Amino acid sequence: MSALNKLRVQTPRLVVTGLSMTMAEEIQRQSQDEATRRFLPDEVFDTMEEAQETVRELIEAYQSPDGPYVYAVVRRDEVLLGYVQLCRIDDGWEIGYHIAEEHRGQGYASESVKAFLSAVMERLGVSQIWGVVDERNAASCRVLEKCGFRLVERGEGLYHGALRPRRRYLYQL
Repeated sequence: MSALNKLRVQTPRLVVTGLSMTMAEEIQRQSQDEATRRFLPDEVFDTMEEAQETVRELIEAYQSPDGPYVYAVVRRDEVLLGYVQLCRIDDGWEIGYHIAEEHRGQGYASESVKAFLSAVMERLGVSQIWGVVDERNAASCRVLEKCGFRLVERGEGLYHGALRPRRRYLYQL
């Protein structure tokens, strides 16, 4: 698993790379937007201390066989755009992603997810990844569909600790 702390994937516009403590302040700022509060409430950091502690824990998790594995999505000019992640769930692994509000609508989420999938799946030796989203988050549903995920379930289910309308997608090699 130690190879996951060295993961670095490049596209023509982006670099997907490990987190660093210097990113905590920007991660905290980016977590404050309304969409994050609505769809990813457990990824909102109200204080800098919360963000720093979480980033520290996520960096340590690169050494764990169970993750979570969270990587920064950085534009080639070194602007932090958001993150892409892989987390253990009961039936395998689930992908997650977040692009800061001011950078949305430019294809960064789809680009980073596509690049991340092949690299992380190869390193973990897995052939499928789940995508679980709040059904009301149409943009996130579009990202998964663009990236080759297939809708396999739709209905009310547990999502970030509450029963919500959700969709489950599956990506298979």
